[in-house]
This record gives sequence, structure tokens and C-alpha cells, in this order.
Amino acid sequence: MSYSPHSAAIQLASASRGFDHLFANEISSAKKVFNSESDPFHLVGAGCLSFLEASLGLEASKMTEATRLLALAEAGSRNALKAAAKSKTKASAAFPPGLEYEIANADTVVLLGITHALSESYMGYLQCIYAMNSAHGKFSKLYKTVFPNGLDSHTTSPPLTPFSWTPSVTPSPADSPAVTPKTSSSNLSLEPPVSSAISKKSARPPAKQSSSSFFGLASRWTSGTSTSASSSTSFLSPPTPTSISSMTEAGNSEEIQNLKNLIIAGTAFGFGLFNLVFSLLPKRVQSVAGLFGFAHSRRLALQALAVSAGYAAEGEVHGVFAGLVLMTYHGAVLLVSGYQADEARIIREYESVVSGIEARYPKGALWILNRAKILRMTYDPEGAIRVLKAGLEETKEDAANEHGEGFKQADTLLVFELAWIYLSQRQYAESAEAFIKLTELNSWSHGTYYFIAAGCHISLALSDGVSHEEKEKYLDKAQELLDAIPNLLDKRKVGGKDLPTEVLIKKKLAFYKEKQKLQGGDERNFARCIRISPAEELGIFWNNHNRISPSNAEVHIREWSALQPPVGIDSPYMSRPITTSSTSPDLDTPDELALRLLLLGIAHRSIGCVGLRIKDSLPPTEPASSSSSYVETPDSAPESIVDSPSLPLPSSEDINQYTGNASACLRASRELLSAAHALQPSIKVSTWIGGLAMFELAVLDLKEVEVEEKEEKAKGDSVPSELSVDLKKRWQTALKSARAKLDVAMALAPNSVDLSSRLDSRVAMLRDEIGMKAEIIDVTL
Repeated sequence: MSYSPHSAAIQLASASRGFDHLFANEISSAKKVFNSESDPFHLVGAGCLSFLEASLGLEASKMTEATRLLALAEAGSRNALKAAAKSKTKASAAFPPGLEYEIANADTVVLLGITHALSESYMGYLQCIYAMNSAHGKFSKLYKTVFPNGLDSHTTSPPLTPFSWTPSVTPSPADSPAVTPKTSSSNLSLEPPVSSAISKKSARPPAKQSSSSFFGLASRWTSGTSTSASSSTSFLSPPTPTSISSMTEAGNSEEIQNLKNLIIAGTAFGFGLFNLVFSLLPKRVQSVAGLFGFAHSRRLALQALAVSAGYAAEGEVHGVFAGLVLMTYHGAVLLVSGYQADEARIIREYESVVSGIEARYPKGALWILNRAKILRMTYDPEGAIRVLKAGLEETKEDAANEHGEGFKQADTLLVFELAWIYLSQRQYAESAEAFIKLTELNSWSHGTYYFIAAGCHISLALSDGVSHEEKEKYLDKAQELLDAIPNLLDKRKVGGKDLPTEVLIKKKLAFYKEKQKLQGGDERNFARCIRISPAEELGIFWNNHNRISPSNAEVHIREWSALQPPVGIDSPYMSRPITTSSTSPDLDTPDELALRLLLLGIAHRSIGCVGLRIKDSLPPTEPASSSSSYVETPDSAPESIVDSPSLPLPSSEDINQYTGNASACLRASRELLSAAHALQPSIKVSTWIGGLAMFELAVLDLKEVEVEEKEEKAKGDSVPSELSVDLKKRWQTALKSARAKLDVAMALAPNSVDLSSRLDSRVAMLRDEIGMKAEIIDVTL
């Protein structure tokens, strides 16, 4: 077949319509568009849709289909690229012919690699590296061609500052790792994406647009200053043309511009995603990746994704996906890193990304999900619940109105998020119902869902004020769910191997049975020996207790500390167990004692840091029902945040109560976490506790000094942008201490420890935040 830029542009416009349907949850329409043609763009669309279904649902059958379709797309794009290479016709003097097909080919290679990594197993990670090995050369070549002078040459913003959204000054390609090609002396002339529609022959139906461009507020991302949404100095704005007249193009100029947008945004997206994936792999896997000559720069990855996301306002597919990746990354950092060097900045960036895509695709489940996550991260769980429930209700209405097949896997994520928020709110009945609902929506680990749901029923049984009849009912239901788990776990999962979570669950079931047997009880009723909910235990891995309300943390503390034997560490919220001569200990193994200490340490830290929420948390955009709220909005906040209601907070009396006990809670937290770590040599089953306890101590080191910094700024003892000499020294000490604790945590979490790869990723994120804070305050570690 011969290469024609005009034909390629027509194919691209048609496939882009399919992606518009995909992003709007109209899966049937998307599939119809992607299946209508067999060119590389439509093949990539079909493969990408299947990949999203597989990755979001973690379903083995979907992953197999995604692999098949992506392989077809890879072969199709490779053949189209070969045909283009033989042609003398090219879209632009700036790019060689067929470069758009090389982008499509690289897309498929990366997606195939990520599919392997979804298992969260080290073998899956290694398969990911092997698959991506072929992408290494592709991205190096693409980057050299499209960005010969580096990414900074494609922004018109001022130089990045330590407070910019990518920490400190972004390294130039010449200084970045091996995966980053060196700059060349050539100059690339680029036009910004055109805002007008393309020719009627290839025009896409307009998605619902807002009056402002997608990243209209993104100018704050770089300078931290308030500017107009249409400012030409936005970091995420596409590059300003430097020598457009030097370009000679074949075919319709608007069609060619779309191809060029694809090339620029696609290269930036692929390069950014490639670097980001490697930066998030466990360190042990990264060391293996080094054998292939790989290295990574997370800063450069985030900058590249931001450049790509600048094209999302024009509906460029890679730009939208770049926005989704940025959302996912921001959400992950806020959820599991434990500490953020500049939380307010991250939330502003997250808010900007979500608002832009949400405006274009208001019914898309992925954007609804991230809106809810922002609310949850800004301490408005009730607002998050409202958003999620409204989104799920809208999905039902669309199905009833014959909109066709919805995006079931994305809708499933709404239920998943809702289940965890219910759990954090101690709404155990609702949480259990949501986790069981997940078994009807996807084929991922039903055993995990049952385990958590059983834990919710145990929590209900252990709650105060429950009658004997209700307690028995909850325990019977918990036992029923626990009994069903072994058969569910026997169903092989991704790659024919047990998921890491399922490995942990098998060990816990055996542990409970042994405990019940040693206590002389009926092994068939082992749920009755459980004193700490399995749901709360698994919640540790999702960091589900970090952003709970102080009142919920207090209830947790009183319940866990009421168990025998006494904790032996005092705090304002500890209960004293009721003892009698015949009382047998509720917790009689080092595993249980260490687990209680770990949970208590996290809950105490949550209360101790409650003061941080008063002046530094940013408000959500969802209307708040609380009348007693106060947030001091930074001058640099985007309009959507400035104009939004204040963040709901506990009443002033409650805030004063918890703030007054903050120091005591932080002290207790350190003692409790240290005690949990000290029990590590005695732990038989839950060998992950020691490493996580040390990780949480590292977070505590940072949180304690953060409290001091907020207090100093509140008193006005220093210039707002500067720290006192003493506080700077405290930060330096804390940063070094936290980094050392992370080394200990990793030493306690070898491959044999349950969910060690998850801890590895959390450690990597926290290390980045430590490094960023050191740069912000200008200290050497």
C-alpha cells in the first residue's frame, strides 16, 4: 500500500471519533467505530479499548483479548510504517513520512508491556521489561526527532522553580538517564494545535466543551501565580511557532496539523509514560532493567506528560491519556505516599487535570472517579460518596435510555472507590455490600472482596451497642463469606499465579483456624476468634486510615486499645481493658499484638496531624453541607478552587480538642509504631508488619516537622516563603532520618514478604517527596 498524508489524516479523524465515544463511556459506539476500518489507528483504538477493559477490570480473559488486538495493531502499524518509508511524500518538512505510524507502533509496545506488569508480581514486572526492551530504541529515536532541543524548548513558560509542578529544574535531555537521547543542534518548527474544526469530510462530532480550554488553568502549574486562563505563558500550552514559514506540507493544512499534533503529543506521552512506568517499578526490578541499559527520570516523565496533555483541549487522544496518567499518578501519590512535600500544589494540579477532561466528557466514569478522589483526598468523604453514587445512577439511566454498552470496567472502579470510602467512614454494612457487588462486576479476586466484606461483618459484630442476636448474625455472615474464600482462591488468576493479596489471605485463614483450635474452639467457627477486622488490616496496604476523620480515628483507638492485654502505652484516647480473673487475652500472638500496635500508631498520627487540615487543605468543588468550615485559600489557587465552597471540617470545639492533644498523639504514635517494629523477630505470619511500621515511622518523622512549619508560619515568625534556621535544621535531620528508615523498611521486605512490591512502590514515592522537600527548602541530604 502507498502512503498518503491525506489518507492518514482521514483515518486518524475517524479513529479519534471512536476515542471520543470511549472517553464518554459509550463503549458500543467506540467499538463500532474501531471495527469499521483496519488501518493502524483503528487497530490501535480497538487494542487500547480492550487494554483499558483489561487493566481496569484485571480480568484474565480481557487481558488475553487485549494482547491479541494489540499484537494486530503492532503488526499493522509496522507494515504501514514500512510503506511510508518507501514514499517520498511526507506531511511536513519537520518530520519524516509515516512518523505517525511509528507513534502508533510504540503505543502498542508500551501497552503490551504494561499488561504484564498488572499482575503486581516480580515475574510480571520482568516480562514488562522484556516487552519494553523493544520500545527503548523507538522512543529514543522519536524523542530525538520530535524534541531535538529537549522538552523545555516546547514551552513558553518561565524556567521551572522548586515550587513548580515538576520538582526543581527539570533536567535537560543531555543530563537525563540513558533512556533519554541527547539533544541535537537542529531546530524543530512546530505550530500550535488549531482550534477550528477540521474539514467536514473528516470532522469529529464535537464533545461537550467548556468555555475555557482543557488546561486553561494550567499556567499555575509552573509558576504558582494566578494568571488568565488564556495566558500564552502556560506551561502546558502547545509550543508557539518559531519558523512556520519554513514548513512545506502536503494535503489539507488542518489535516496535516492533526497529524503533527499526534506526533508531538504522542511522542511526549509515550516517552513520559515509558519513563514513569520504570520509575514506579520496584527497585529490585529496576536493577534488572539496568542490565538492558534502561534508566529513568520521573521529573522528565511528568514534564513530558504535561506537554502531551496540553493537546487534550483539541481532543488529541494522547493528550487525554496523558491527563489520565497524570490523574492516576497524582491520586496515587496522595493516597499511598503518606507524606507530600507540597500537598496543596498536587491537589491544584490534580484539580486542573480533572476539571479540563471532565468538562469535555462530563459523563465519563474515569473523570467522575477522579473527581471523587479529589474530594476524598481533601477530607470530604461524604462529598466523594455523593459524586460516586450520582455517577453510578447516571450510568443506570444511560443504559435505560438505550445508550448501548457502558464502560463497565470504569463503572466498577466507582464501586471499588465507594467501598473503600465506606470502610474509612466505618459504614461497614454499606462497605460489605459494595465489595460483594464488585464480584458481580468483574472477575478479579473475588476472594479478596469476600475477605474484606467478611471483615466488615466482624467489625459490625465487635461494635459497641450490638445485641447478642445481631452479633451472632454478623459473625455467621462473616463465617459464611470466609468459608467461601478457599474455592474462590483456587481459581487461577493473572498468569496462572496467585495474586499477592491472595497469598496473604491464604496465610490469614490458616492463622485464624490455628488460633481458634489453640483456644479450644470449633475450627469451623474461626470467625469468632478474630478480634481485629481483616478489612482494617487490608486497609493498611491501601493507606485507608491516613485521611480518616479524627472522630473515626478516636473510635478505632478506643476499640483496639480495649482488647486484652493492655497496650502499655498511654494516650488521651486509649481505653483500659476490662479485666477479670477468668479473662483470656483477646490477642495472644505476636502477630496480633504487632498488628494492633501498627494500626494504633497510624490512627494516633492521623489525630496528631489534624491541625494541618485547617489552613493548608484545598477545598473540593462539590458543595459542602457543613457550615462550620474554614480554609485559607492560597493566592495561587485556580479560579475553580478559589470560587468553590470551603472544605468541611469538624466543629471548632472538636478541632480545638484534637489540636490540643496533637503532641500527645504524635508521641504515642512514635511509641506504638516503634513497638510494632520491635516485635518483628517474633512475628510468624504477618512478616510485612515490621517493614510497614518502619515506613510509617518515616512518614511520622516528616509529619512532625511539617506541623512545626505550619505553626511557625501561622505565628508569622518568618517570611512566608522562608524558614527559620532552626526549622531548616530540623527539616534536614528529619529528612535524613526518614530516608534511613526507608532503607530499613526495604531491608525488612524481601520478595518473600507479602505485598512487598506494594511497599516498594510506596517507598519510591516517599523518597521522591523527601528529595523534593530538600530542594524546596534548599538543604543537602
